[in-house]
Amino acid sequence: MSSEVELLKHVYERFNARDMETVLAAMHEDVVWANGMEGGHVHGRDGVRSYWTRQWAIVDPHVDPVGFSAGPKGEIIVEVHQVVHDLAGRLLVDQSVGHIFRVENGQIKRFDIRDS
Repeated sequence: MSSEVELLKHVYERFNARDMETVLAAMHEDVVWANGMEGGHVHGRDGVRSYWTRQWAIVDPHVDPVGFSAGPKGEIIVEVHQVVHDLAGRLLVDQSVGHIFRVENGQIKRFDIRDS
């Protein structure tokens, strides 16, 4: 799990830096990605790119991983501290969230947000 944890730490760091292309390159071409704003999932790197483009035009999210654990089906569960501001800098969200990743062959295959 250590190489997968290192991959995910890098992905969070690059997401927070808005380095979209580096993060997308860490994903499987046919990734399934949870849409935390509108619900459901987006599909493929282009779907994630479009989703993040819409998201970052509205809000400024920052997500820091604070813990990693292995799930019962081989998934990686990441406890994160999520802070979201609007584009004027007003705080909208400050919470802990669970992220669930499936990594295959060194690439993110699926991302889900754990139900509260």
